[in-house]
Amino acid sequence: MKTIIICAGGPEEEIIPLALFSDEDTQFIGADRGALHLLDAGIVPLAAVGDFDSISEEEMKKIESTGCFVERRSSEKDETDTELALNLAYSWSPERIILTGVTGGRLDHMFSAVQLLVRNAGDHKSTQLILANRQNELILLREGIYHFEKNAQFPYLSFYSMTEEVKDLTLTGVKYEVFSEDLRLGDTRFTSNEIVAPSCTISMQAGICLMVRSSDS
Repeated sequence: MKTIIICAGGPEEEIIPLALFSDEDTQFIGADRGALHLLDAGIVPLAAVGDFDSISEEEMKKIESTGCFVERRSSEKDETDTELALNLAYSWSPERIILTGVTGGRLDHMFSAVQLLVRNAGDHKSTQLILANRQNELILLREGIYHFEKNAQFPYLSFYSMTEEVKDLTLTGVKYEVFSEDLRLGDTRFTSNEIVAPSCTISMQAGICLMVRSSDS
């Protein structure tokens, strides 16, 4: 499979339009209440995982009645429900994993998801990991060269270092081009750029960089 979308139990208005991904190359995993969000969208998930402490027994029966794989864990566990779903997703070796339903509501849940992005950028280099809601996409970049097409849905680009330093960051095809500059932890001067060419090129020599693609609405 090409893409796995993990839907967590955040507010419904924070979840990306799931119908846009309803093709044979995409599968879905529900993390805790996220499984119900998928069913409400008319999607039967490949799997549902978590402690399911946020849903009723009647809702649990609704999930189980779909015949999807269910991994129910104790609430006394080290991993978050999203992390359990992510570990399961990696077992299918997809090209891309999208996390949604992890923003809005509790900030600790969102920060935990960002930490998952950072850790897995190093552990699973062959799989692109994206955190997304209706206004933002967060993507971790490591050393290398990347190309991103202009996207009217997410016109703005911002960059933040997730390590002590990102070395030799170069941005071309954007409004404010950058050539071989170092981006350090805590820097904010690479906030709110824009792609002005049909596509932009991003390159870096070392470090882990968080790219945020966003819109005003």
